[in-house]
Amino acid sequence: MTAAAIQKMILFYDGSVHDIEHFMKVWGYAKAIGELEHLDPYTQRTLELAAIAHDIACPLCREKYGSTAGPYQQTEGVPLTRDFYADFGLPAEQLERICYLVGHHHTFENIAGADYQILVEADFIVNASESGMSKQAIAAFCQNVFRTDTGKSLLASIYGLDA
Repeated sequence: MTAAAIQKMILFYDGSVHDIEHFMKVWGYAKAIGELEHLDPYTQRTLELAAIAHDIACPLCREKYGSTAGPYQQTEGVPLTRDFYADFGLPAEQLERICYLVGHHHTFENIAGADYQILVEADFIVNASESGMSKQAIAAFCQNVFRTDTGKSLLASIYGLDA
């Protein structure tokens, strides 16, 4: 199912190399962190499917708002995610959780659930590089938002932070 979702998302992005590479990197980090944090299979699958679709609203937001700012993505992403996964036969509860994660992946307070935490961490690891964030800003975000041992360790290793 994950491979089918990846293929569908690549087709959805219609040649946008940046969008494709971004979601693939976020999915890869989310997969690795989830597995190393020993998520149960259901939560792992929910996380991975959310990571694949987490920025599904970016093309629409660029066109509609001229921006992919987090609040736009979170608003527009939920119905797009629901439509995207409609033919995957997911349990209703799991689809709603995936939509919730997509609709909150730029909200960094009141993070509830390992899948939500890991999605935020995986997305940040990629965004920090793509946006050229300073080492100090990365360290502050890590201290304030990161909670998993794996996410902290990866971030420290990638960006040369004190562990």
